[in-house]
Amino acid sequence: MAKTFPVNVSGISPTTTEIKLDEFFSFCGNIKSIDFHGDHATINFEKASAAHTALMLNGGALDGAHLRVSSDVEHHDEEHQHAKEGRPIEQSDKPRAGIAAEYLAKGYILSDGILQRAIQIDQQKGISKNFINYLSSLDSHIGSRTLGPDKTVSGKVQETVAAATQQAKAVDEQKGISKLAGDYYSKALSSPFGQKIFDFYTTTSKQVFDIHEEARRIHAEHKAANAPSPEATA
Repeated sequence: MAKTFPVNVSGISPTTTEIKLDEFFSFCGNIKSIDFHGDHATINFEKASAAHTALMLNGGALDGAHLRVSSDVEHHDEEHQHAKEGRPIEQSDKPRAGIAAEYLAKGYILSDGILQRAIQIDQQKGISKNFINYLSSLDSHIGSRTLGPDKTVSGKVQETVAAATQQAKAVDEQKGISKLAGDYYSKALSSPFGQKIFDFYTTTSKQVFDIHEEARRIHAEHKAANAPSPEATA
């Protein structure tokens, strides 16, 4: 039987179901099983890094209740495997500040203390090489398509970064690259905020404000993706 990495959750609201609990903690990484007992539960994660992220959420709100998240053992981040070409990045590879932004974008309530905790973990542990390589690969691919061979949106390829992002935006509007992109990061990097987003996900120097700002971008992208097409409303 494969090893799992458990965290204990208590203070669960009477209105919270196992499905809601699964949805809440799935932002941390793959969940193997949940032992649900109404007001408390044990979440068994596939990876130690996911359990480590879950502990960061101690005090987070779900259905009006503030969850208490703890563990009987210490969970350490494992060495990440290289992502396979063309495969989406795993949730447990993402920076903690990025995961916190996803929670906020979904409408969950996390205190500034939890957001600061996410920043501190990134500063202490660093951003996984796997995620940086993944984002750099996207950056180069999009830069080559919008700015020319061997260019990147985030790199110092023009006189100023602003010129690069404006040029990328112009080409994107002409060719519809962001509409063809397969995930949030592809679309985000090809936007006028490409440099800012690249920095947010690849550096550990950030503030709580930056997480809120990224949450707004993610929310806007989800809203645009779920909006009915003009043909559907015609």
